[in-house]
Amino acid sequence: MSWRRLHPRAPSGGARPRARRGEGELLRHEIIDAAEQLLIETGDERTVSIRAIAQAVGVSPPAVYLHFPDKESLIYAVCAKQFAIFDAELEAAAAPATDSTDELRRRGRAYAQFGLAHREAYRIMFMGHPEGRADETVVGAGSVAFQHLVDAVQRGIDGGEFRAVDPVQAAIGIWTAVHGITSLRISLPFFPWPDVAALVELACGPHLSVLRSAPAE
Repeated sequence: MSWRRLHPRAPSGGARPRARRGEGELLRHEIIDAAEQLLIETGDERTVSIRAIAQAVGVSPPAVYLHFPDKESLIYAVCAKQFAIFDAELEAAAAPATDSTDELRRRGRAYAQFGLAHREAYRIMFMGHPEGRADETVVGAGSVAFQHLVDAVQRGIDGGEFRAVDPVQAAIGIWTAVHGITSLRISLPFFPWPDVAALVELACGPHLSVLRSAPAE
């Protein structure tokens, strides 16, 4: 699925026909899609207004406010949609894993590959401007994907492959390592980066070694 897809838009200045009964949910999805596309095009959520989103859909700004009380809630809905796709891709990548170490490696590679394939989406999810949202994006929409990473660590602990550690802290360590690679490659595209899989292995290797090592006496 491409984040660069174009969404149908009403002609500039054209009024959208009044929605029929049952079309409200469809309009809500169209508003989210239009906001997503504008965020991709501008690369900065601060420059995207409710008025611009309404014009892209072919409705008035009050029609947008019927579905979203403010711009922050609409941006959150865009993030929630992106996180659902992101999580599905990581789950699919992890499915063939032969053990917990293999699963974490697969998740790390899929994470970085998603970010590099959908750079604008990744910026919105993890590198945007969260004023007024606090950590709502990750704690809310992104919490499912993060919990799946925690669960992967916990399975390794339960199966005796990893030593007994705090699975949340271990998951945070792996996440920050892979995010560092992904965000730097997005921010500095012209740096002579090595293969992304090799970078993920380099970043995650120490974390996996600690997880597999025996506790200090």
